[in-house]
Amino acid sequence: MRVRDWQDILEDVVESDADPAGWRAVGGDRAGGLGEDLFIGHPDAGVYQLKTYAKNPFQVDGLGTRVARRVDEDIEPLFPAAGESPGLFGVQEPVADEDEAESKAKRVGSVVETHADAPTSPQAFFEDVMDALESPAYGPMDFDHHDRPESLEDLTGTFEEAEDLLEAEFEDVIDEDVERGFY
Repeated sequence: MRVRDWQDILEDVVESDADPAGWRAVGGDRAGGLGEDLFIGHPDAGVYQLKTYAKNPFQVDGLGTRVARRVDEDIEPLFPAAGESPGLFGVQEPVADEDEAESKAKRVGSVVETHADAPTSPQAFFEDVMDALESPAYGPMDFDHHDRPESLEDLTGTFEEAEDLLEAEFEDVIDEDVERGFY
């Protein structure tokens, strides 16, 4: 298991060949201090754990690691099922240039117009917007901004060894930032 910068983990997600709509996520407050814990998983790409915190209003810092190579029958129920989660998430790549930005904006505008004129569901709208943006990963998410969902506790317990290592390294990152002062 290799602990890396959280952005590198998200890059692995973006670059995976997994079906973008197959991703699931669970997250919430960190159990022992500042920041958030997040697990993101896909049956074909595995499970990743991230620990992040807002260093300042413009910068997020954190670490992550891959904790499983696949989502098995024991792990799968800990992630929300499509249509049954309280929230949704998407991972986006930045646009390369102005032409790409205009093209994506036109596609999203077309999706909004289409859904405004026809009966639709929030899930269908979300999926169509993610497709228009060519999102490499999106899906249902169970995230609590003020606590920890039960499934987050279960995932943390399932990957206890990884949690201990990631937690220790994350504490070092926070301690180093606090010693230098936030900027």
